[in-house]
Amino acid sequence: MAKSQQTFSKSEKEKKRLKKRQDKQKKMDARKANKEENGSTGIQFAYVDHNGNLTDTPPDPDLKVEYELEDIQISVTKKEDLPEEDPVRKGKVSFFDSSKGFGFIIDLENNEKYFTHVSGLIDEIAENDKVSFELERGMRGMNAVKVKKV
Repeated sequence: MAKSQQTFSKSEKEKKRLKKRQDKQKKMDARKANKEENGSTGIQFAYVDHNGNLTDTPPDPDLKVEYELEDIQISVTKKEDLPEEDPVRKGKVSFFDSSKGFGFIIDLENNEKYFTHVSGLIDEIAENDKVSFELERGMRGMNAVKVKKV
């Protein structure tokens, strides 16, 4: 005798599908009954006022602002529009291992930690020294180079 092809999980899935279909039909019938009971209200409108907020009343046309097409700019700020930034930064040496030849400097302005290597040093440095440095993109992020004691 052959076994039945209907397994427990198949029957459970079929029951779930049937229940989902029945729930959907109940919701649809409830919406129909609500529509017949309350009458059709038509399409509801939402308006956007002059501040960009959604309202149920039309916006006041007196508050409308006209913009010229030439005044609208969609772009990244151009480099010549940005103020000149001093490339030299100030920081404090948080860790430096002279035997391995690397360390870390904490920027005093934004408290970012930057890696430095002995090849990027101008003066000898040690932990807790105040230094000035410049940033250069390295393989794993920004590196401190041209490091001098202050």
